[in-house]
Amino acid sequence: MSPTSRRDFLTYLGVHLGVGTAALLTGRVAGNVYHAEVTRHRLSLPFVQDTVRIAQLSDLHYGPYIHARSVRAWVRQAQAQRPDLIVVTGDLVDRWLRRPLTPLAEALSGLSAPLGVWACLGNHDRYRFGYGEVRELGAALQEAGITLLVNQGARVREDLFLAAVDDFSTGRPNLEAALSGAPGGVATILLCHQPDFFPEMSLHVGLTLAGHTHGGQVRLPLIGTPITSTEYEDYLQGWVPPPDARFGKGYVSRGLGVSHLPVRFNCPAEVAIFDVSPGERLL
Repeated sequence: MSPTSRRDFLTYLGVHLGVGTAALLTGRVAGNVYHAEVTRHRLSLPFVQDTVRIAQLSDLHYGPYIHARSVRAWVRQAQAQRPDLIVVTGDLVDRWLRRPLTPLAEALSGLSAPLGVWACLGNHDRYRFGYGEVRELGAALQEAGITLLVNQGARVREDLFLAAVDDFSTGRPNLEAALSGAPGGVATILLCHQPDFFPEMSLHVGLTLAGHTHGGQVRLPLIGTPITSTEYEDYLQGWVPPPDARFGKGYVSRGLGVSHLPVRFNCPAEVAIFDVSPGERLL
């Protein structure tokens, strides 16, 4: 390990252990980890004919710290918003998952929407299942009524095309393949777990939904976010201004679960709701 890598690792470990201990002592963990904030967003997209409500869940990290009970609570929060379309933008499981997938599938089976429930892969999904076994995750999601898209797309409504790419760092993302079935004159929404894929976006993508960063997971007073999981400062959470004119609007969810340690500090979990209306102006 290089001196820089060793220093980064020690910083990462020290921050998370310190904040984790403080959070446990002050009781901040439960409130920040297991209860999600519902955020609401209004935007308009070209080619949309009728307003559509989209619910985004991300980064469940079902595994050592997140159990089916938490997933069921998040599912109830999403369903209460009466979405037309539900998407899950990766990291459904944690890389250290050792329990069966059945409880996760049963919890997720509570998700339903007129335009379907769809998901893409994240880096932890790839870490846990690799390439050969990812079919196991896809089958479990199918049992729950969720379609996993990997470099694929589907027309979910006459005016809406939904696509998803494989994970940016651990998979083989192919945007061209994902968009290959998109007809002209429809709004295109893309799922990609890691926002660092945003610069690869196409002009044909109107809205891209991502997660991965957890919003930093830990936000310290005066210091900010020690660990960002992205190379781009502007990609940490919320609306992302495009680096150029090649793609449309992008949103990065803070996600729901946690990784490495069961700590969220000043960075609550998020269920994001988007009301997308006809037009071109972000409201």
